[in-house]
Amino acid sequence: MFDALITGTGVHSPAERITNEELVVAFNDYVARHNAAHADAIAGGTVTALQPSSAEFIEKASGIRQRFVADKSGLLDPARMFPRIAARADDALSLQAEFAVAAARQALAQAGREGSEVDAVLCACSAHQRMYPAMAVEIQHALGAGGHAFDMNVACSSATFALEYATNAVRAGSARCVLIVNPEITSPHLEWRDRDCHFIFGDVATAILVERDEGQASGWQVLGTKLATQFSNNIRNNFGFLNRSEDGDPAARDKLFRQEGRKVFKEVVPIAAAHIENHLASLALQAGDVRRFWLHQANIGMNQLIGKRLLGRDATMDESPVILDRYANTASAGSVIAFHEHRSDLAGGDVGVICSFGAGYSVGSAVLRKR
Repeated sequence: MFDALITGTGVHSPAERITNEELVVAFNDYVARHNAAHADAIAGGTVTALQPSSAEFIEKASGIRQRFVADKSGLLDPARMFPRIAARADDALSLQAEFAVAAARQALAQAGREGSEVDAVLCACSAHQRMYPAMAVEIQHALGAGGHAFDMNVACSSATFALEYATNAVRAGSARCVLIVNPEITSPHLEWRDRDCHFIFGDVATAILVERDEGQASGWQVLGTKLATQFSNNIRNNFGFLNRSEDGDPAARDKLFRQEGRKVFKEVVPIAAAHIENHLASLALQAGDVRRFWLHQANIGMNQLIGKRLLGRDATMDESPVILDRYANTASAGSVIAFHEHRSDLAGGDVGVICSFGAGYSVGSAVLRKR
C-alpha cells in the first residue's frame, strides 16, 4: 500500500459575472411583465402574482453576493432568463471539457506535472454535458493523458466521492497519478425565474491532482476518506433521456433544479456534522484537532451551524472559510475552491477536512495533513 498526496489544484472561472443587484433588476423586470400579462387571472384568483426580489434578501438568505456564469446576456434578458450557449461541432472541444482542461492545467502546473504523466482522469460533477462519449475521455484526450477516464455524478458530493476513488487507486497501486476535474456549468439547469432559487448557482471548474507519495517535499497527505448516501427527494432534477418518451412537457418545472430548502437545511446539517465527527473519530482525531474545515459552499447558514455543532462554538472565518459570496453555490466544486484558496498559510503537520454534502442525500469527506 502507498500513501496518497494531493499535489496540485486548479480553479477556472468564466470571464462574466453577475452581481445580486444586476440579477434582481432582470428578475424584477420579468416579474413585472409576468404579472402584467396575467393581471386578469391574478385579480380573479386563478394565478398567483409573482413577488419581486432584492439584493438584500439574496445575501441574507444565502450569503451570496455574485456568481460567475458562462453567459450573462441570456440570463439577464427578462424575455429569456437562461444562458445563450452556442452549439459546437463534434470535432471541437466541448464547453465543459474546455472548462475542465483550463482548471486541470493549473493543477498540473502547480504539481510540476505534464498531462502525459496522468494515468487516470475522473470527470466528477453534478451534470454532464452529454451522455456519451464520456466527458472524462474527451478531457483525457485534450490533455494527452494515458490510462483510463470516466464520468461520475453524485451531485454536490461528486468531487469528494472522486477523491476517495483516486486515493484508493493510488494506495492500491493501480494508478500513480490521478486527475479529478469538476466542471460545474450549473447555470443551464437552474430556473432563473424562481424567486426561491434563481440566485443560488454559479459556473466554475476545479481540478485536483492525487499522486503516489514518492517523497515529494510538499503536498497534502490523505489520511482518510469517508462517503455516505441516504435517499431523499428534497433536492431533485428530473431532466433525462427518458423525457421525450414520457409524452409530457419537456420544459416542465421539474426538469430543472428544485429543492425543499427548509427541509434540506434541517436534515443535512446534522447528517454532515455527524459524518465529519465520526470520520475524525475513526482516525483518532477530534474537531479541535482540525486547523481548517473546507466545507461545501451552498449556504452560509448551513456552514455556520455545522461549525458550531463540531466545535461547540461559532467557527471563525479562518477555521471555516467562505467563498460562496464571490462564487455562489458551485455544486461539487465549492469545497475544492475553498481548499484551493485557503490552504497556503497552514503549517506542516496541520490537519484539515474537505467535506461536501447535497442531493442524494450524499456526503463525502477527506481528512488531510499538510506535509
